[in-house]
Amino acid sequence: MKTKQLFAGLALMTLGLGTAQADYTLNLMEGVTTLSRDVYGLHMLVFWVCVVIGIAVFGTMFYSIYFHRKSRGYKAALFHESTKIEILWTIIPTVILVLLAIPATKVMLEMDDTKDSEMSIKVTGWQWKWEYEYLDNGIRFFSSLDEASNKARQLNSGIDPRTVPNYLLAVDNPLVVPVNTKIRFLLTSADVLHSWWVPDLGWKKDTIPGYINEAWTSVDTAGTYRGQCTELCGRDHGFMPIVVIAMEKPDYEAWVAEQKGIAVASAATADRKWSQDELISKGESVYANNCASCHMADGAGLAGTFPAITDSVVVTGVMDTQIDLLLNGKGMMPAFGQMLDPVDLAAVSTFIRNGLGNSVGDSIQPAAIKALQSAIPAIEYDDDDDE
Repeated sequence: MKTKQLFAGLALMTLGLGTAQADYTLNLMEGVTTLSRDVYGLHMLVFWVCVVIGIAVFGTMFYSIYFHRKSRGYKAALFHESTKIEILWTIIPTVILVLLAIPATKVMLEMDDTKDSEMSIKVTGWQWKWEYEYLDNGIRFFSSLDEASNKARQLNSGIDPRTVPNYLLAVDNPLVVPVNTKIRFLLTSADVLHSWWVPDLGWKKDTIPGYINEAWTSVDTAGTYRGQCTELCGRDHGFMPIVVIAMEKPDYEAWVAEQKGIAVASAATADRKWSQDELISKGESVYANNCASCHMADGAGLAGTFPAITDSVVVTGVMDTQIDLLLNGKGMMPAFGQMLDPVDLAAVSTFIRNGLGNSVGDSIQPAAIKALQSAIPAIEYDDDDDE
C-alpha cells in the first residue's frame, strides 16, 4: 500500500498536482506567506526547466541509440570534436542560467527586505529552547518542548510516542503573531549555533552567538504552523521544536493583553513568601521539563556524562554554590539564570535539595533569586543591519 502511495505521489507531483501535504514529501511546501509562495513558484519554474532539458537530452540520446544502431547499417562517425557543438552547448546553458538568475535574484532581494515592518520579534536560541521577545510591547517568554512529548521521549518511559499528539512538534509556549502583518525577526543565539525554521513561512535562518540575523514574514491565514531547529546544536537537538500560531488581529490583541496580565501577576508572585512545600511541588515539574533529560527523572544522572543529583556534593552542600551553578551554568550545564524566572529557579533548587533522594531541609525564596538575577550581565550582539 505504501509503495502505491509513493508512486501516486510521484505521478501527482509530475503533473504539478502533488504537494508536501501528502504522507510522502515529494515536493516543496507552498506555505502561507507571500515569500513561501514566491519560493515555491521559483522552485517549480526551475523544476520544469530541468524537466524540459532532461527530456530533450535523454530524448536525443535514446533516439540516436535506437535509430542509428549498428543493426540498421549505421557506422560511427570518425571525428574527435566539433567546435560548433562545443560553442553551442556552452552558450545555451549560460543563457538558461542567466534567465533563471533574474527571478531568483528578485526572490532573494525580497527575502532580505525588512523595511516597513509593523512589528519586531527577537528570537534567541538556547540549548534547547527558544526565547521570544516582542520588542514593541515588552512581552518575553521561553518556548520549550511540551510536557507530553518530553515525558514520552525519556528512556523507559513506557509511553508510546504514537499516542502523543504532535510528538516532538508541540511546545508549552508557542509564538503568537497577527495575520496580514509584516513582522521583522531578529535572530541570535545565547550559546551555540541554532537555526529557526518553519516550512510554512518559506525560509529558515541561522541564529549565531553574538550576531543578529534578520528575516521577515506576513502570514495570510490564521492557523498553527510547526517547525524545528535545523542546526546540530547538541544532544537534545531533536527536542527543540517551533510552533507559530497566527491569529486574527482582534484575537491577537486579546492575547497581548492576557500576556501582560500574566507578567504582572508573575512579578507579584515572585515577591511573596513561598512555603517549602509549595516550592517543592512546583520544583518537581520544573525539574522534569528542564533537568530530567540530562540528570534523569530519578536524579541518577548518566555515568561519565551528566553527574547525579542524588547525593551530589553541590546539591547537598552550601546553597550559594548550587545557586551560582544554576544561574551561570558550567561546561554543558546551561545558564538557567537567563532562562527561568525567579519562582522556577527557587522551586527547582528547593526540590533537588529535598527530593530525588536528598533531604537537606532548607529552601530559598524567589525574591532572593530575583535579586541575584538582576546582577547577571546582558548578552551583547553585533547587528548586521546597515541602516
